[in-house]
Amino acid sequence: MAKLNIKPLADRVLIEPLEAETKTASGIIIPDNAKEKPQKGTVVAVGPGTKDEKVTVKEGDTVLYGKYAGTELKLEGNDYLIMRESDILAIV
Repeated sequence: MAKLNIKPLADRVLIEPLEAETKTASGIIIPDNAKEKPQKGTVVAVGPGTKDEKVTVKEGDTVLYGKYAGTELKLEGNDYLIMRESDILAIV
């Protein structure tokens, strides 16, 4: 992975979403228009936190987040989400 020239501010985290499932457990192929929006991703960059709270996630962590959490952005041809750490539900 190439190094990105972006540094989130405060308690914000930059996440690269994992690919959506293309096949069910029983082997049925899911068409593009029926795929769920991914809720799992890898942390790419982390802000320094606020003076009251430090950020607990670190780069490389795989996290779960809400379906509609964060703001989508496209950097260097890849899709990313930027969100507050409080929008992250769990570290996997």
